[in-house]
Amino acid sequence: MAEEAGAVTVTAAAPVVTAGAEAGAGLEAGAGAGRGRLRFWMVLALGAVTLLDVVFFVARGWSDTPAVQAWRTVCLAITMQAMPFLLLGTALSGAINAFVPARVFTRMLPKRPALAVPVAGIAGVVLPGCECASVPVANSLIGRGVTPAAAFAFLLSAPAVNPVVLTATAIAFPGDPAMVLARLLASLAASAVMGWLWLWLGREEWLRPAVRHSGHQEGHSRWDEFRRGFQYDFLHAGGFLVVGAMAAATFNVAVPRSVLDTFSGSTWLSVLFLAGLAVLLAVCSEADAFVAASLTGFSPLARLTFIVVGPMVDLKLIALQAGTFGRPFAVRFSAATMVVAVLCSVLIGGFLL
Repeated sequence: MAEEAGAVTVTAAAPVVTAGAEAGAGLEAGAGAGRGRLRFWMVLALGAVTLLDVVFFVARGWSDTPAVQAWRTVCLAITMQAMPFLLLGTALSGAINAFVPARVFTRMLPKRPALAVPVAGIAGVVLPGCECASVPVANSLIGRGVTPAAAFAFLLSAPAVNPVVLTATAIAFPGDPAMVLARLLASLAASAVMGWLWLWLGREEWLRPAVRHSGHQEGHSRWDEFRRGFQYDFLHAGGFLVVGAMAAATFNVAVPRSVLDTFSGSTWLSVLFLAGLAVLLAVCSEADAFVAASLTGFSPLARLTFIVVGPMVDLKLIALQAGTFGRPFAVRFSAATMVVAVLCSVLIGGFLL
């Protein structure tokens, strides 16, 4: 009997040992994958720098032309001005994701959905985050029982009205506090209108949220989660910042004055043109004010539209929303947000600017 009991004991313990070995192997595989991804990005960055060095060496004479020098100056100026705010914004976003409990978001919202929408929009003022981070946060809120209308209002407002973005706007437009106020009010109005529109016209079949974990996971280091979240957001948003700065510099240098005059001479054409440009450039909200300030050929109203539309509708956001909530939602929501954001910009900007 004792031998049988021992045999049973050994047999029962075997799966535990196997499970532990499998868990250890999984951790080692995850660490190996992480090192592989880091190695890939380091090789890619080194290759990009090497390629740029080769291009500048081969085209050394051509790069000394006034047009290229102007392009380089504008591109570097936009990037260097915006980089501290991008750094601060992504750090705050990572800290909120790692250290702020999810229950804070649900407790601060009223029970009635119609009232929860504007409160969620205003919450974006005190909860910094870039538009890339707002999509998973909104998805997490929906998974925790927050009404989708309030989650969408937060998704639209947080990247546009948080303190980092408003401070960057004030520095990008020195001596023009009306631009900061207009951005704040137009963004809050657009987010609230979109939340109410979802309450009125939204359908459950359009929304298929892929609920994923956002925030602290039990058993994980909060500092490690902060580091990984900050690293991902900064590298992801920083890439779009550089691309946006290059596009803005190209736009300033390469586009003939006659083309600019065609659009800037008409209020509606300039507004629609910069609204479309904001969608295509997909500049991070912590940096878009500096890009808008560099577009000196356009009116303040058109530039306001650029910084209101950009954090709410752009190519990367449409892709993120489609992957998170489904394509039917992303198509309808992005199109409606574009119209609402332009109208709010024109109405509020026309009164304040």
